[in-house]
Amino acid sequence: MIKGNFIDNLPKVYGIYTGGFLGFIIIMSIAEQMGMTAKTIGICFVAFTVAIYAIIGYLSRTAQADAYYVAGRQVPTVFNGMATAADWMSGASFVAMAGGIYFKGYGYMALLVGWTGGYVLVASLLAPYLRKFGCYTVPDFIGTRYGGNLTRFLAVVVLTVASFTYVTAQINATGTIASVALDIPFQYAVYVGLVSILLCSMLGGMRGVTWTQVAQYIVLIIAYLLPVFWISNKMGAGFFPHFMLADEVARIGELEQQFGFVANSKENLALVPKGLAGITKAHSAVNATPWAFISLALAMMMGTASLPHVMMRYFTTPSVKAARKSVGWSLFFIFLLYSSAPMLATLSKLSLIDPSLPTGIIGKSIAEVQSIDWYQNWNQANLMFVSDFNGNGTLELNEFFMGGKAVVLATPEIAGLPYVISGLVAAGGMAAAMSTADGLILAIANAISHDVYYKIIDPKAETAKRLVVARVLLVVIGFAGATIAAMEIQGILGSVIWAFDFAMSGLFFPLVLGVWWKRANREGAIAGMALGLISGAGYLIWVRNGGSGFLGITQLTFGIFGSAVSLVSMVVVSLITSEPSAATQKMVDEVRVPSGKSILGKQH
Repeated sequence: MIKGNFIDNLPKVYGIYTGGFLGFIIIMSIAEQMGMTAKTIGICFVAFTVAIYAIIGYLSRTAQADAYYVAGRQVPTVFNGMATAADWMSGASFVAMAGGIYFKGYGYMALLVGWTGGYVLVASLLAPYLRKFGCYTVPDFIGTRYGGNLTRFLAVVVLTVASFTYVTAQINATGTIASVALDIPFQYAVYVGLVSILLCSMLGGMRGVTWTQVAQYIVLIIAYLLPVFWISNKMGAGFFPHFMLADEVARIGELEQQFGFVANSKENLALVPKGLAGITKAHSAVNATPWAFISLALAMMMGTASLPHVMMRYFTTPSVKAARKSVGWSLFFIFLLYSSAPMLATLSKLSLIDPSLPTGIIGKSIAEVQSIDWYQNWNQANLMFVSDFNGNGTLELNEFFMGGKAVVLATPEIAGLPYVISGLVAAGGMAAAMSTADGLILAIANAISHDVYYKIIDPKAETAKRLVVARVLLVVIGFAGATIAAMEIQGILGSVIWAFDFAMSGLFFPLVLGVWWKRANREGAIAGMALGLISGAGYLIWVRNGGSGFLGITQLTFGIFGSAVSLVSMVVVSLITSEPSAATQKMVDEVRVPSGKSILGKQH
């Protein structure tokens, strides 16, 4: 029996939870040995974990604005770090990133550099100061710092564009996993994922999402690391494979030279299902030049420091000092997964192309590969495809195609691990996508309910009414996101990268200059947000429609163009218009002091 304050008992509570989850894995392993089918195991894993999250969400229900919006500002640093890591490591990190590295080589490592480095900007430029400000949302800071309803509204617009783009990718990921685990069409599975997401955040808001995300982090990190260590040990790469990565990549290079590459004709590629890609050279990078790598990493860094759902997590800590420490813990917990993604991509590719391994398929007969159980399962899910293009009856490197999402989800089966591990990975991917989707939908709903409805439309609204508006918005936004995700307009990773670009185009410099440049004023902020977002979106549309772009800025890095326009317009407009009031400048000075009471205090 756990006695005393819940916050004081967090280590014990989550220790028991972790032990219970490991016990469930063992029970499922025994059930598999006794003949439980793979489909049943997958359903059990997804259903069990989603049920746990729903229970946490229900137990965390609240009718208090402070608890709903910022979890009562009492989340300890370590647990906030875990919640932030879960919030951060989305379906893109868990499901799609290893796939990007698998197919495109080192170029996608720019994502790891940028996403991790972004937390340096968060810790040094923004998180502690926004926590000192005492706001509920990012638009709350923008609106109060610069003044005026238009600035607040524009911040909500940028937040909504970026977060909605991001959330469609997360619902896409939950739909993919639910589709495979529950054996239902993707178009319906996205709505199953949506219901799971809403169960976590509907009643408890940020408080419910926080404690759910801690639970989800535990599931996702176990699910990601266990297969990496197991497969590595099984393949002879050592129990801790990260130190052997260079040797394994060199081995892949040797094998690719041995098998050779033959480009497929347009006629051949026309037969491949949409969204699948072939094995490419390990270094045929998406970034062909050093600047391309640097620009993608830079865009991801600035985007990280601009994303509202990331900033919101640091509003929940007890103090400014705790916010800064929490960033450090976030980085540690994120590093555990990010350092393993390149290894997982490498082990997955080796499992398929190394003929010395029992799992290798290159060089085997087409008929033999098509008869393998795991191939049939993933081919049925439209995530794998083989075809004898050259007619010799043998599978060549350019005749095997796989969806990026399958690299993480299918590798345990390909490597011959017990199916219980595949069920675990599905649960981990679901946890990663759900945790980020929770944070994103909550960020949008909270911003609209607090900054548009309460601050602009009805400042006298009672707390109960504000929370009803927030909850209705959760459902509406989630349903819209699921509907867009079902259309599969863009892949998971591409959608996520766009979200970062949108966020940095409109919010990075208004946030940073709002803390570090007292001369920045309302007119400058309006110009920076509006022109930054419009120019960034315009550049994306131009490049997508065949524009050549310039300075090496692509559709993956259009935020660099948008943020540059934002910076120039904000500085110029601020300098040619009147400076902020003395009270505003004094407030900015006070924000930079790492101690004392929050600026807003009890204004909410």
